[in-house]
Amino acid sequence: MSASLRATSSLGTTGIAAFRAPLVLRHQRYVSTRSSISGDSVAPVVANSPAEVKRAAASASAHSVVPTGVLLRSLLVTTVSSHPLLLGPSLSILSFLSKSRSLLLDVERNPLIYWFLRKTFYDHFCAGEKESEVHRTIQQIKSTGVKGVIMTYTRETVQDSRTEEQRFANANALEKAASTDACEHIQAWREDVLRTVDMLGPGDFLAPKLTGAGPKVTRAFAAGQPVPAQMVEALDEVCRRVVEKKARLLMDAEQHAFLGGIHSLTIDMMRKYNRSGKAVIYNTFQAYLKAAPELIAAHLKLANAEGFTLGLKLVRGAYMSSDPRHLIHDTKEDTDRAYDTIVRGILQQNYQGFGASPSCPFPATDLFLATHNIESAVAAHNLHEARVRANLPTCKVEFGQLMGMADGVTYGLLQLTGENQVNRAPPPAVYKCLHWGSMRECLSFLLRRAAENRDAVARTMTEHEALKAEVKRRIRAGLGRS
Repeated sequence: MSASLRATSSLGTTGIAAFRAPLVLRHQRYVSTRSSISGDSVAPVVANSPAEVKRAAASASAHSVVPTGVLLRSLLVTTVSSHPLLLGPSLSILSFLSKSRSLLLDVERNPLIYWFLRKTFYDHFCAGEKESEVHRTIQQIKSTGVKGVIMTYTRETVQDSRTEEQRFANANALEKAASTDACEHIQAWREDVLRTVDMLGPGDFLAPKLTGAGPKVTRAFAAGQPVPAQMVEALDEVCRRVVEKKARLLMDAEQHAFLGGIHSLTIDMMRKYNRSGKAVIYNTFQAYLKAAPELIAAHLKLANAEGFTLGLKLVRGAYMSSDPRHLIHDTKEDTDRAYDTIVRGILQQNYQGFGASPSCPFPATDLFLATHNIESAVAAHNLHEARVRANLPTCKVEFGQLMGMADGVTYGLLQLTGENQVNRAPPPAVYKCLHWGSMRECLSFLLRRAAENRDAVARTMTEHEALKAEVKRRIRAGLGRS
């Protein structure tokens, strides 16, 4: 692991106070900000009010491009997710099934359990178990107007932060790896990820889960030791194939216990592949971790010193139930503030001293915002557009949401264009993240998604109401034609 990254692993929120200003004023129709780099003010530009776009995202029109079958399934899942009396038992059942070793309760051997999960949670959140199913899902997603897809093969290891016990998503594979050379499991990971790369089109993303490579890799991550050479070679081959497909790679976020090793490997790949003035390889940073601002600063320092483009993907975080609580911000508001503060600094190219003076320039950076928060997304888009129009320094920014979640945000963003009819700006680049794999391999992922809906009750309720409105609209339209 790079020394500078090791030094940041225990850092807290030092320095974040300087960036607590909101990304943009939420209720202003015009965006006006001042560059802390040049001192020049940004000319007022017509922008999209987050409040107005939020209303649009919550409207039926944002879901008008969704196929009826998908719409009805989404309505069913959000009905469960928005009612605690239904969601609580569902979460308990999913958690129990993900840990059970009983053949009777095996999700792939019990046809009733398999059918129920497949027709509800799995098909809502996952793209398929076979390549043919995934290709159909990709075509359907792209037909709705998104720029592309982010593909993830959903095999991973989950570590209990209290016991440090690791639970592999595929128990059978873990037992096999334990009784043989674990490098066979790295080879299986390589083959599965390369199958995923084959599904990518130009401009799409791969988001590999490195913990899916088995116990030798995850134990090395957890212990701060180098991973087997075969794992480095496998990841390098994956990166080469991604480049050949004219795609890009977003290293997927995983638990804090594994992040040091994941960041180290990702930096090595960025050093090699991010040399053409644009990012091919992106690292993922989780804003709910208190150390995230300093960790990003450490990456900026390396990019400056070594001359590679930093690929920066920012998420809020999805491992609340397994990461140590003291590492996470105390409140959701603190996480939101940290997220928006990081985005503002990167887009203004003035972050913790980088870009503030010629002696500490801001390195070339490409930004990818994975967010289900409409205010954060629209504010980032507005700030980026304002700086572009004012010829002030900024970086490319793209957006992504998970399949089965925040469709109102996805299609609300796609409705954003400049209001100047002569020079109408294109909508933001928006992607959908698709997970695929067997039912057993996807259980931990499905459990996190269901829990995320529980923790975002207001957003889930908004999505549920928008889905109901769209279903009613289609029923009325159908009756009108009959």
